[in-house]
Amino acid sequence: MTMLKLFGIVVFCGLLSPSQEVLSGLSCAVSPVAMQNVLSDAILQNGLLQQHLQGLVLPNIVGDGGLLNSPTSITGLHLVKVGLPKLSVVLPPGIGVQLTIATKLELSGNCLVGLLSDLVDILVDVNITANIKCTNFESGTVQVVIEDCLCILGAIKIKLLSGLLSLSVNEIVLNKLRATLPGLLCPVVDIVINLANIQLLGTLNAVIPVGTVGTIHYHLASLPFTSGLFLGLDLDGVVKQVGGSIIPHDSSASALPPLLDKLLVLGLRQSFLNAVLSLLIQIPPQTFTCTPEVVSGAAPVFHTWGGGKGCCSTCYETGPLSIKLTLSGNPLILLEENKATVELLVMIQVFIQRLDGSILNLLLLKADLGLNAHVSIAGGRLVLALSLGSTSLSLESSDVGISNISNLKPHCSSLLAETLLPLINGALGIGIPLPNVLDIPLIKVDIQI
Repeated sequence: MTMLKLFGIVVFCGLLSPSQEVLSGLSCAVSPVAMQNVLSDAILQNGLLQQHLQGLVLPNIVGDGGLLNSPTSITGLHLVKVGLPKLSVVLPPGIGVQLTIATKLELSGNCLVGLLSDLVDILVDVNITANIKCTNFESGTVQVVIEDCLCILGAIKIKLLSGLLSLSVNEIVLNKLRATLPGLLCPVVDIVINLANIQLLGTLNAVIPVGTVGTIHYHLASLPFTSGLFLGLDLDGVVKQVGGSIIPHDSSASALPPLLDKLLVLGLRQSFLNAVLSLLIQIPPQTFTCTPEVVSGAAPVFHTWGGGKGCCSTCYETGPLSIKLTLSGNPLILLEENKATVELLVMIQVFIQRLDGSILNLLLLKADLGLNAHVSIAGGRLVLALSLGSTSLSLESSDVGISNISNLKPHCSSLLAETLLPLINGALGIGIPLPNVLDIPLIKVDIQI
């Protein structure tokens, strides 16, 4: 299970205490179970470990046989089969990831005991434990290093085709494998871990298109850390418009809440969301001619402004009334507990274009909108759907001396809800694409604000 939290919004996976400091970044926490599944898929299910073990080159095993036994040599020893490996993960605080791989290796070679040549099969249980640390954080990427790789051999079974096996041969093979296998297997694990790291970091350091308006380049904001309960990944995103212009936002590193009973926690900082909303909500000015058929909700407004007992009884003689809606400034998302609101400033211009082409501004109004945001996850994207919550109307100017706009608020609210809000929701409908962190799908997602 996954959770997203907005601090923003947290997409859960895990719960935050109400007193938790607001995150300034997009962050995620991965539980040991989730991390184990991720590494198992990357290392075992994809055959990465088995593939690199196939190239294992084993030295010859030679023993002089002592006083009572014949000299023994095993040559051409090679790996025949890798048993189905089992992988387990723990997250020691401050260490990183402790990875343990248990498997069984089947080896085969030529055995010469005295003058008797035979084929030999060796089955050996292997348990490899490696401490994985992240270091050298730079430009959103990290280097993975393995410390304290420990390879322990378990049961060893040796079988000669002739069935003749002395205790001395068993001891020679056991001692030689214990001396050489760790030095051969740990470098293989190091290679495999680094290849898996490249694959998994690609899910964190990814450029994702946002429809046709721009991109988000997600990356690590700081070094990963472990708490014993989860692996923390603090992510951020560069929001870029088509053409290369970056929309700035606060990208300081952030702390993560403890992960409880979830697999993954993603946190989206408020400043990041504001940058993405600025990218998505780019509605050009909308102009409507004053006819009730075009803008039904504005008909009472136009009646008040344009004719009869209104303030401009001769307006229709010079040209039709028009209304222009223009977004001003950038949208701002405000996040409170279990509540998200988007503040938007809209300029409402009511004007007449005279026959000579000049403009007569009847009214220039400023509408401060408070839009209620419903947040959901669909197809790996964070989707915001807005509805009109509050409208604050103020008069900026009037070329015809209008000063009282008290009766216009309900009509303006209706106008904005009918004409502008559908355009904004249409722009937001493509959603904010989220990174596929460590290839963990965002399913059964809870959202907490």
